[in-house]
Amino acid sequence: MSGQRTFKVDLRGMVDLLSHHLYSSPRVYIRELLQNAVDAITARRASDPAAPARIALTTDGETLTVVDTGVGLTETQVHEFLATIGRSSKRDEIGFARHEFLGQFGIGLLSAFLVADEVRVVTRAEGCAAVEWVGRSDGTYRVGPTDRAETGTTVTLVARRGAEQWFRPVTVAELVAHYGAILPFEVTVDGEPATGSVLPWRIDGWGDAERRAALVGYAQETLGITPFDVVDLDVPEAGLTGVAYVLPVATNPADRGGHRVYLKRMLLSETAEGLLPDWAFFARCVVDATELRPTASREALYADGLLDRVRDAIGDRLRGWLVGLAHSAPARLTKFLEIHHLGVKALALHDDDMLRLVDEWWPMETNVGRMPLADFRARYGVIRYTATTDDFRQLAGVAAGQDIAVVNGGYTYDSELIERLPGLGDGVVVERLDPTDLATRFDSVEPEVELSLRPFLAAAQTAMDRLGCEVVLRTFEPSSVPVLYLVDRSAAFRAELRATRDQVDELWAGVLSAFDKPTDERPQLVLNHRSPLVRRICALTDPHLVALAVEALYGQALLLGYHPIRPADAALLNRSFIGLLEQAVPMGDTDR
Repeated sequence: MSGQRTFKVDLRGMVDLLSHHLYSSPRVYIRELLQNAVDAITARRASDPAAPARIALTTDGETLTVVDTGVGLTETQVHEFLATIGRSSKRDEIGFARHEFLGQFGIGLLSAFLVADEVRVVTRAEGCAAVEWVGRSDGTYRVGPTDRAETGTTVTLVARRGAEQWFRPVTVAELVAHYGAILPFEVTVDGEPATGSVLPWRIDGWGDAERRAALVGYAQETLGITPFDVVDLDVPEAGLTGVAYVLPVATNPADRGGHRVYLKRMLLSETAEGLLPDWAFFARCVVDATELRPTASREALYADGLLDRVRDAIGDRLRGWLVGLAHSAPARLTKFLEIHHLGVKALALHDDDMLRLVDEWWPMETNVGRMPLADFRARYGVIRYTATTDDFRQLAGVAAGQDIAVVNGGYTYDSELIERLPGLGDGVVVERLDPTDLATRFDSVEPEVELSLRPFLAAAQTAMDRLGCEVVLRTFEPSSVPVLYLVDRSAAFRAELRATRDQVDELWAGVLSAFDKPTDERPQLVLNHRSPLVRRICALTDPHLVALAVEALYGQALLLGYHPIRPADAALLNRSFIGLLEQAVPMGDTDR
């Protein structure tokens, strides 16, 4: 039989789900009770601005009572909002815009079942009789008349066995101060004030130096840091004000940290995420907002379009702070970049202003000393760079010997940033220096010398053929470098492709083989005839000694160039080392 039906809800199961799995810790029950009381007072003051605004908590270690002077509930509202999961006394049905309130009474009250099996609510709305609602963790409740003279609400909890620690006076006072220290209403615990603190960016009448000292002191007290700098934040669309603290030490880019977020002056989280762009991992924020939405547990920010716009706005503010620092305090900018260059470079990948800042201020490693790219370009014109640090280590000295200035683009983001520079205009020219490019700049040996060394080169090539390497004889500076192992990008790709193919199954090996195109390009072992050692090796006539010596040079070139060592290379290194030792150490009588 068809027809519209309604879902049946297991109240006991819903209470267990929401009260035991929605929240991360039992301590949030204090925050939820405070939120309900604050919202009730806010609702009453909307129609009566002179209404009292007090929240009083009392506890004896077993029983906790929360009394507020809020709007209270009628019997109809008690049935509607406290007995229906998901309904809230903050909805427009009772005449108040939802964004004026922190939470939902019906949902938030369930957090009390984290620490108690029974919740007793005595409430009285203006001009109505007082009502008592008693809810139990098994999903049952009762409603009846009771006595209460004043408008407002009293919530009473009795600690469940094993949860008494959450009712201790010192614990309750600490939790109230933790969550509600800056609430705009009077809150007491056992008669003692528990609120009244203010955030320093909200204080008017202070001078710049006094205000900054207060903000730094707040960071030291709450975050445990002395910030490098403090950046004011203001996003009117979200009703957000606060500060971003620039961290004084480098941090892992993968560690997004967390931010201290208040919603309508109630602490939401000390570790909120999503408030800053990924590149701004060098900052931690403390903010208060009125329009951002919390998640259902009210322990994180709800990801929506407004949060995206807030993230962009704060990112723009930090970006503007960096640009301003370049103009007003270049020495501090340099110090900042020494600490947090990764964040700035990450932003510069897609932001032209940040790219110009990196170009002008961040000193990169070159074979002529550390310097910003703008200075390098002014001195040498073309920006030649290596894509990896290993290539730079191998080629820096040799390139300097050829009067070629080279930038090490092997550090995080550096190659990408260098390649972006021509997009800024100004006639910037960049060239990636491939290892084999240097070979075209080396001088050839004299024809008569090369002719006389043909037997040696033939023996050397025979030794290297089994390793797929071409032997080349050239002259270059510095003479202290006897040999180079040069691999162009396509050859390196094919070598990696073949190594991977040898380790995978037959199916993937076949797929990878399709990309391995035949070619005559091979890595080059470039012998420097300007080196005294190489000239002595070239004088060898014994093919066996030639092979040992060239194999030893090959091994040294791999090590000095930070190239990967294959099993065949390791075996060759061992063989050439032992062979040369045997040649150097004469046999004794005991060996015969």
